Parts: sequence; structure tokens; C-alpha cells
Amino acid sequence: MLNRRSFFKLLTTGSFGALLSAIPISKIFAQNPADKKPETNIKDALKHPRTAGSMPGKYPGKVVKVTHANCIDKNKINFTAASDMIKSGMLQLTGEKDISDAWRSFVSPKDIIGLKVNPVAGITLTTSLEITRAVIQQLEAAGVPKKNIVIWDRREFEMHEVGFNETNFPGIKVIGTEKKDDKGSFVDKDGKLYGEEMIDKNWYYWADVEQKYDAETMPYMINEGKHSYFSKIVTQQVDKIINIPILKNAGSSVTLCLKNLAYGSISNTGRLHKQLWAETSAEVCAFPPIRDKVVLNIVDGIKGCYNGGPGADEQYFFNYKTVLVGTDPVAVDRIGYEIILKKRIEEKIQKEESLKGRIFLDLAQNLQLGVADLNKIDLQQIKLA
Repeated sequence: MLNRRSFFKLLTTGSFGALLSAIPISKIFAQNPADKKPETNIKDALKHPRTAGSMPGKYPGKVVKVTHANCIDKNKINFTAASDMIKSGMLQLTGEKDISDAWRSFVSPKDIIGLKVNPVAGITLTTSLEITRAVIQQLEAAGVPKKNIVIWDRREFEMHEVGFNETNFPGIKVIGTEKKDDKGSFVDKDGKLYGEEMIDKNWYYWADVEQKYDAETMPYMINEGKHSYFSKIVTQQVDKIINIPILKNAGSSVTLCLKNLAYGSISNTGRLHKQLWAETSAEVCAFPPIRDKVVLNIVDGIKGCYNGGPGADEQYFFNYKTVLVGTDPVAVDRIGYEIILKKRIEEKIQKEESLKGRIFLDLAQNLQLGVADLNKIDLQQIKLA
């Protein structure tokens, strides 16, 4: 029998895909309607004045969908095609004629730019190295030096495992909140988690729910209690964030822009999955370290999954041959959600939409993070090759 401890151990050690295939997603994320939602400190986030660059950014409600017929073949992504997809999407989004001008409308050579990737499902379903390289190459061409570019996620070692390392990205810093040393240990000589040095206790998402973790799970959470602390990566170490999630499902929902940012930026997330998955995905993004720093979202949908996510179940992988580009993470997520939903219905995994699958989008829209109403989204489509 799977108990709560076993659930979170699977959740935090990369076996979530196996867990989801064994248990109906509705039982994992559902909450009894009679149960009252735990309180959070979302009001604290709303006390901070918005800036000119706050979500949804320069182009609220606008999403560019770029497809390329030849971007992947025999599971190998064509770098040139991937780069062309990003370039086309950027030019269409901004209206610029020069790709460097398009990038410079979001970042400057003086900015420290964090590329938020998603390697959690492992090497078979990660933000692709090709898409990431294309972004870096175009940033460099726009005048951003390599030393000002950071690739980041929660778990530094997971990024290394899928290829985000010095060999593949020379001169680019790869950093995570949760770390291991060269010997594979999570703790220093004094028995302190390396991750503790990476959390900023001045910034936190508080929720009236908590979970005890065993010794094996604790390094993936960093702390217990009712506080989830923001990573110093987002609060102190980067000026701008470019979000590069993968096109994949989480049950009848999706784990794209908002989820990649929210759960990738805070500690102690295990306690939040069952009762506050939707709330966390939306509300964490309303705090200034995320809301005011994310300037662009580029969804890597060249290869994705429509079932078994957010883990990796290869029988449900699909070559969508798509990149989504936008500043509005809610609108981008809504378009990605529609793509996944359509495929799930085609494959008879769902008969129809489950409205709870996009609760997080409505919550995010209510927090003024973007546009969730499909009728108000300006979707512009480009087909290459």
C-alpha cells in the first residue's frame, strides 16, 4: 500500500511517472469539495507594487505557435530547425525585423539572465539541449556575454544527468538549489544540507499544510514546516528569467510555464501537491522574484507527452514539432493545454475536458498574471518547411 511517505519519496526522486501510472491522477490531486482549502500568504505577494515588466509582460494574451515539419527525425532534434523556430517566433511576437533587436527588447548585455529548464523526467523527456543552445546562441548574437547566462533548475544534479554541463555548454554557469558534492553527498562536513545555503528566508510561500519527510526525501525538500522558501537563484542571482518548459501533461492538466516556474523556484514542495497543486502553480508566480523577472516563455514542444506526465512514459511521447513563444505564461499555458487536451481525446484517454485541469489558469488570471480566456488570446501560427 502506498502511504504518504512513499508518495513523496516517489515524487521527489524522479519516479513520479511510475506513480501516476499506478494511481489515478484524480485520486492524487483531487480534494473533497467539502474540505476547506488551506490558507496561503498570497495577500503578501499582492502587497508588492507591480512593475512595468511584471507578468504578463509586454504582450499580454499573445502567443506565437511555430511548427516545423523537419525539426525532429528518429528522435534526433535538428538544431538549425529548432533555432529557426525560435527566431520566427521571436520576430512574430515582437514585430521586429532583426532577431537581435527582438532579443534586446527583453534583455540587455548587462543583465544576468537565467534560463529555467525542466530536466525532472530524465534524459528521455527534458528541455532539449538544442532549444537551449539556440536561445544561448541568439542571446550571444544580441550582445549578451556567456558569463551573464545561467541555466538553472531546482536540482543541479538532474541537469547534469541530462546534459546541462560544462562539456555541452562551455562558459555557461549551471546551478541548482538542491546540490550534491563530488562524492554524491547532499551534506557538507558539518552535516548541513548544501541546499540550505541556496534558499532565501526573506522570501517564502506560506501555506497552512505541512508534511514530514524521511531522511532520504529531505535533501529534495530542504526544509519541513509551512514555509516554502524561494531559491536565491531567483531572488538574488539573476535579473531576468527566460522560462523554457516542456510540452507535457500532468493528468488532465499540464505542467508548462507556471508549474515549471512555481515548483522549480521554492523549497518544501512535497506538501503542496495534493491539496494546493493549482494554487501553488498560480500563486508562487505572483511573488515579485518570479512575477517581475520572467520576461519570456518558450515552450519546447518539439517532443512532449500527453499521458504519464510529468514523469516520462515513452509510450505516450509524441513529436508535436512545435514551439510556443510569449511573454504571457497564462496564455501560453492555455494554448499548450489545448494541444495536450486534443491529443488526449484523440487517444481516448479522456472523453472530454475536465475543467479542474485548468483551475490553475483561472487562478493565475485572477492574479493578473495573464489571459486564460481562450476567446481573448491572440494566437498567431507559423508553419516552417
